Amino acid sequence: MSLLSTLARLEAVRGGRAEPLATVRHRHLSERPMVLVPLTSAGEDGAPLAVLLGTDRDAPVLHIVPQPLNRTLRSEFLADLAADLLPYLESFGDEVELIEGSEKDPESGEKTPVVRELCADAPQLIVPNTGGVRYLALLGRSTRFRRTAEDEDPGPFPAPARVPLLGRWLTHLAERAMVPGSSLLLPMTGLLARHWATGQSHLEDQHLAARLAWHSPPEGLTGAEAAELAETGRGEEGRLVHPPAGPTTDPVFDAKVLAPAIARYDAAAAALREADGTGGTGGTGGGDAEAARQAVRVAVDQLRAVLREELLPTWHDVWHGLDLLRALPPAGHLPARWTGDRWSYTGHRDRLAAGEPPQPRIDDAVTAARKLAQREREQARLDVQEALDDPLAMAEHRLAGEAFSGVVTEVVPDYDTTGRSPKPRPLVTVRTDDRPHADLGREVHRVREPAAPEAGAGPAQKAVIAAADPEEGTITVRVLSGMGRRKEPEPGSLPEPGDRVTFTLFELTVRQAAPLPEPDDTPWTHGGPPGAVVTVLPAVAGAAEDWE
Repeated sequence: MSLLSTLARLEAVRGGRAEPLATVRHRHLSERPMVLVPLTSAGEDGAPLAVLLGTDRDAPVLHIVPQPLNRTLRSEFLADLAADLLPYLESFGDEVELIEGSEKDPESGEKTPVVRELCADAPQLIVPNTGGVRYLALLGRSTRFRRTAEDEDPGPFPAPARVPLLGRWLTHLAERAMVPGSSLLLPMTGLLARHWATGQSHLEDQHLAARLAWHSPPEGLTGAEAAELAETGRGEEGRLVHPPAGPTTDPVFDAKVLAPAIARYDAAAAALREADGTGGTGGTGGGDAEAARQAVRVAVDQLRAVLREELLPTWHDVWHGLDLLRALPPAGHLPARWTGDRWSYTGHRDRLAAGEPPQPRIDDAVTAARKLAQREREQARLDVQEALDDPLAMAEHRLAGEAFSGVVTEVVPDYDTTGRSPKPRPLVTVRTDDRPHADLGREVHRVREPAAPEAGAGPAQKAVIAAADPEEGTITVRVLSGMGRRKEPEPGSLPEPGDRVTFTLFELTVRQAAPLPEPDDTPWTHGGPPGAVVTVLPAVAGAAEDWE
């Protein structure tokens, strides 16, 4: 936790309300996100119980498993979920943009022109918290290898054809969620935590209702009191007023409401089997069977009613969080990061269309290294972009001694005469209240306005620290680049006395990692020859940085 975040949490405790950690929104929000609130059974790890989903806040769709231990009912639940979720995920794959670029021929080394499709938009799933992200990853891992009736060996319990496809999409979204700055699959608690600080712990922030209570506490209550009420407040039956639904259930709800409702369903289902003659006694048939079927329908309707009641508070909380986030202006680098998500979505769409196999259970060494390198690179890029977009994010670096901001007091022309022709190396003196790690000769980088690349920012300007006077609060830097190619600096390339400038002690562009070998070129200890069959899936197929 940074110093600024700690101060914001302390201020939230003192003021009784959430404190902003950002002045802009650092994550993309789709115009039509798919909100998904999952619920699992307490009887078996990962056993689905219900899900409330939809793109319309006033018309959510509920799917349930009347008996979570019945694997046939689970399969039907997954088929229903796929029928609702897959059309949304696939609907963004038709409208595309044509991107011209080039790629290097592996044999000749020459670059050849290439035109690739890039989907104009991509889907976005919003879940209540990180538990929902982990649950979707588990659901994807458990379904993407399911056999269907279309397979050569379907097995005794073939799944509907679209269930493995749903598993592959969920796996891709869950893997993409691990890439810093990605917005394809987002937990609402994580979104709020990036933009606001509360006076409670990170673990307590995982309860969505408790976190939202800090934003708008009721009259006469502080944020802490409202959060405690949201987290522990119970109704007349002892049930939580704001169930966690993320994706675990309330034990009181399990014991007093859910278990009796499932028991009624089990009894009705057993009576139906008895009436139909599938229970081993020959059955009675006729009106008794119809009455038994009606009893099953009533039991299912009762289950749907209690589960909908349990999920609706969290459903409304997620949409409330979206309202809060939409009130923030988008950050300047958001379009660039969303383009990376669009490349990721397009690449997965193309792999499915090409008939490639599902994602492997365990990545080979090269693929795992590529994913790790990509996540490290994207984290570094995200830190830089957020600092350029948001003064509060830059303030964290200034407090850590990684940047300084101040007013230019003097600009002195100077030249490097060691070469054939003198080169401009002006000295810029800045008066600042910051205390950076200003070692002489250390490289610094000037933040130039506007910071967003699409807004026409100038080239990066590099300098070195030439002198520092902590007592006077001045730092002098020698500018080395970003002044044009003429003998004199181009107009506007240097700040003027009185201008406010910011320099960082970290680079404003992220360096690319060294290329990794192909799996066939790795030793047998890393999955390569001899005789190894390696399945390689790129970390981000069609990533923007891989194309010119």
